[in-house]
Amino acid sequence: MKAPKNIYRKNFTLITASMVLITVSFVIGVIISYNLTAKYVENEFSSKKVEVLDQTSKPYNDFFQLKIPEITSYQGFLDSASAANYSATVFKMYPFVSRILFYDLQIGSKPTNFTFTNNRGISVKAIYQYKFKRGKVRGIRDMAFVNEDDFKHMALKLNHFITVADTTRLPTQDEIFRTFYDVNPDKISYMNIPRREDVKIYQSLLRKSESKAFYKQNMMTFLLDANKLKVKNTHPELYQQVTIQPVVYDPLDVDGGKKITEAALTGAFSNFKLYFSSSKEHLNREIDRRFLPIGAIVLLIYVFMVMITWLIYRNLNINLKIFKLQYDFINNFTHEFKTPVSVIKIAGSNLKGDAELSERQRRHYGKILDEEADKLNDLMNKLLSFTQLENRSITIHREAINLKEFAQGYIDTFKIKYPDFKLSYNIEGIELFNSDPVLLGSIFQNLMENAYKYSHPGKKELHIDIKQERRNVVLKFADKGIGMAKAEQGDVFKKFYRIENQYNQNGSVGLGLAFCKELVNFMDGDIAVASKINEGSTFTVTLPLDK
Repeated sequence: MKAPKNIYRKNFTLITASMVLITVSFVIGVIISYNLTAKYVENEFSSKKVEVLDQTSKPYNDFFQLKIPEITSYQGFLDSASAANYSATVFKMYPFVSRILFYDLQIGSKPTNFTFTNNRGISVKAIYQYKFKRGKVRGIRDMAFVNEDDFKHMALKLNHFITVADTTRLPTQDEIFRTFYDVNPDKISYMNIPRREDVKIYQSLLRKSESKAFYKQNMMTFLLDANKLKVKNTHPELYQQVTIQPVVYDPLDVDGGKKITEAALTGAFSNFKLYFSSSKEHLNREIDRRFLPIGAIVLLIYVFMVMITWLIYRNLNINLKIFKLQYDFINNFTHEFKTPVSVIKIAGSNLKGDAELSERQRRHYGKILDEEADKLNDLMNKLLSFTQLENRSITIHREAINLKEFAQGYIDTFKIKYPDFKLSYNIEGIELFNSDPVLLGSIFQNLMENAYKYSHPGKKELHIDIKQERRNVVLKFADKGIGMAKAEQGDVFKKFYRIENQYNQNGSVGLGLAFCKELVNFMDGDIAVASKINEGSTFTVTLPLDK
């Protein structure tokens, strides 16, 4: 009996096709992931400029929101010396401030430079100009009044504010900004904010025809240089160069190999913008850097798939070898059976023949039959041993189990899994139990799952009672579930048996209790059930106590 020649043929075409498919998928995955990485870097190039803008503008924002309002704290009593000290701190902290003009004003006298409508006005006593040169603040008195328009504009706003001000409340932030700030390109003017009491006095001055009272007021104009604003490139991996340029800056000789974007500055620097540029080589290096871990992951997946393909091929190869061994085993075993059966057949035919046999011949044929029968018996024993070797049985690994810790562990687990499951237990007369924790745990698992599944919402309760009775350990799992009819209690431990109710419409194949029964029987124990419909069920497991 010869085996077909093509039964062990290896399909190398299929293996090759699988490898080609995996390789093509790998190449496509690399291309797609690289393109996505490039697109992501491109999007970041357009979006991350906001972070650079925020960090670059932060000193200006601090200057505008924190440093300038400090003038109000002097309440109009700044003089040339204190103004110089204040200017020194400004020049030191904010290099983009190039000059400061200080206006020493007075309100209430007959004006010399500007008047209110009722012949009361604001007069300029002196103007000081401060610069920072060679590490020192230099101030000069500048009565040429070269910034008369700034003063007039601020005085008009102050006049309007005093006229309409409600002294029963503090001015709003919007009123403060509109009245006491004047923001222009490269220049910010600020007048100190008078207190409500001062505003009342100013209003009374407007109503009186004669007054000899004078009140001080301060005003400062800050001249800014955007080119001294420090650029903080927080993303050098994206932006190779960041510069401050006028808004109208638009170079005609932009290199096609560069990528550019821009972001406008705000406030007194609104006539300038941040100009971002990077070469394609710079961005390609960043793309490669970010793609490296992604490519490594894709390569790892590719190697994993190749390994799986190889393992499948090896497994098929091993299966083919096993099939051949089985085929050869059956073929050889059949041949081994055939020979003694043929000999026995011949010996039997000779014994039942008509010719008389001598004593020597009968003993000879008897010896042949006995020997061939021994051969058959030996072959049968070998076949039985081979079958037992294939069907390996479970081995019980006994160890001392602390029942309190064991039960508490499963209760804690189920409380986490089912928060609405009320669980309790009681142990009497026994502490340690020698058994297989895996098999015993499977019994706990299945019976506790069964109790939760077959209980009405709001009545999901289970009490586990463990005690010793003579030479046995008795475990009772009592729930308050839906229960079952008496006629069905004998069938629930059968394979694939399912009680027909709403809880069994999905997710049950009727193997849980059958599996429990098989486990208990394997452990030389017994399991039984007592149940009443809508009252609950009690499963009793009895296991031998092995001390």
